[in-house]
Amino acid sequence: MAADAAAAAMSATSLCDDLEPATVRTRIRDVLAAGAARAGDRVVVGGWVRTGREQGKGSFAFLELSDGSCAATLQAIVDAAVHPLARLTATGTSVLVEGVIKEPPEGTKQNVELKVSRVLEVGEVDAAVYPLPKGKVKLTLEKLRDVVHLRSRTNTIGAVARIRHQLAYASHRFFDENGFLYVHTPIITTSDCEGAGEMFQVTTLFSQAEKTEKELRENPKPSDSEIEAAKVLVKEKGDVVAQLKAAKASKQEISTAVDELNRAKEIVSKLEERFKLKPGIPRKDDGSIAFENDFFKRQAFLTVSGQLQVETYACALSSVYTFGPTFRAENSHTSRHLAEFWMVEPEIAFANLQDDMNCAEKYVQYLCKWLLDHCQEDMEFMVKNYDKSAIERLELVSSTPFVRISYTKAVELLKNVTDKKFDNKVEWGIDLASEHERYLTEDIFKKPVIVYNYPKGIKAFYMRLNDDDKTVAAMDVLVPKVGELIGGSQREERLDVLKQRILDAGLPLEPYEWYLDLRRFGSVKHSGFGLGFERMILFATGMENIRDVIPFPSSKKFYAQIMGK
Repeated sequence: MAADAAAAAMSATSLCDDLEPATVRTRIRDVLAAGAARAGDRVVVGGWVRTGREQGKGSFAFLELSDGSCAATLQAIVDAAVHPLARLTATGTSVLVEGVIKEPPEGTKQNVELKVSRVLEVGEVDAAVYPLPKGKVKLTLEKLRDVVHLRSRTNTIGAVARIRHQLAYASHRFFDENGFLYVHTPIITTSDCEGAGEMFQVTTLFSQAEKTEKELRENPKPSDSEIEAAKVLVKEKGDVVAQLKAAKASKQEISTAVDELNRAKEIVSKLEERFKLKPGIPRKDDGSIAFENDFFKRQAFLTVSGQLQVETYACALSSVYTFGPTFRAENSHTSRHLAEFWMVEPEIAFANLQDDMNCAEKYVQYLCKWLLDHCQEDMEFMVKNYDKSAIERLELVSSTPFVRISYTKAVELLKNVTDKKFDNKVEWGIDLASEHERYLTEDIFKKPVIVYNYPKGIKAFYMRLNDDDKTVAAMDVLVPKVGELIGGSQREERLDVLKQRILDAGLPLEPYEWYLDLRRFGSVKHSGFGLGFERMILFATGMENIRDVIPFPSSKKFYAQIMGK
């Protein structure tokens, strides 16, 4: 046994003998955090040049390096004898260098710098065509969206990326600490969670139609006479088999004749199948699209929410959540809309609306405190460059109990406003606009607000109908800067009521039969909510446009850009 283990270890080692050694790289964040305590240490650092300049009549160069691990840069000093300086100083150049950490001369802003002894790797840049500017020159965020594949090299998008990461990590930490299980829900679905119909369709019918049209061009479908001739051949082969059996021929002769008959039948079948081929999308007799010919044998869509699916696990595992991409085919191009965005959606069994609001409040406060504790440098950058009140806002929300008022009370308060004229008229039954939500949280209460018990006509079918038959047990969490951050509800657990709500929404029952089964078999009171992840980042950072807080903002312009059109 020992010999076998040793042989296996030697074999594993020998498999790597022809590879270059692994890179032991130190993050710039770790170098800067240690400061003078690491002076004299030899390290390998990799990064991209933010600014580079030759000094001492070309005898050495200063490189400001960033590797994305933090907002700050590390100054590296390279002598001309170590590497040709002109190949290193262009903004955007990538370098992997080895050197010694040193304390800089007194009076400089750096607490440490790197004296480079070896340049291990260089990824050069043609400065004449590199789209990002050098030094302190800035492109507008709108211009950066035109180079979305490079914008993560900028200070702003780098800071947003680190904040986004911390919010995602904190979300998983929060739910894990509170006994939730993480469930991966499908991206492709056959049901519309919101009932709004604004969904991207998933289909193979177009590719199938193109394939059929190409086949018909290259190999036209058979004529009636070709099919008839093939059928005549089948009859002749059948007659031969019958004659052989009547003559009590050998098994071998009969078997050979049967094989020939089967091949003839197969040819007829294929000819008839090809004869039925038609160009274009397959349709039924009434002209509607024949989705039974599609990949999933029915209509399928990109999900607008993982809620319905995650409910199935809540009705078995009690406390669960999903965190993933969702899609809306809204033809809207405002600073608050994306075609693809991320949602955090917890679902809790044995929970009413009050439990739902408690969880939502606790979660938002946890996220805010997490950023204050773990993203100080990046949040200070956002305060300096984008929103002076960003940190104050996080401190307010993390430490202040949320106000809770009914929708009816909210409308009453808004109707009595005299110091502002709203663009959208306020009356009972409307879906509160962003200007209403922000006025409630920023002006009236000056703190986060949870509005609950909305009119049933403006909310989804799955929300529990209240006893007044006019409102549902829904709630929205409103915060300064963005308005609605979370939308949630107690779910309708009564089978008969849920059925009627689906029908009232103009939706067919059949795609929701599995969802109704949760009410047929061991129905349970349960609640949940959805937090728009990008909205949370907008709230935290103070950024104005949602396209600047997601790595790849799905839009018509974005896809035209990456397709080169």
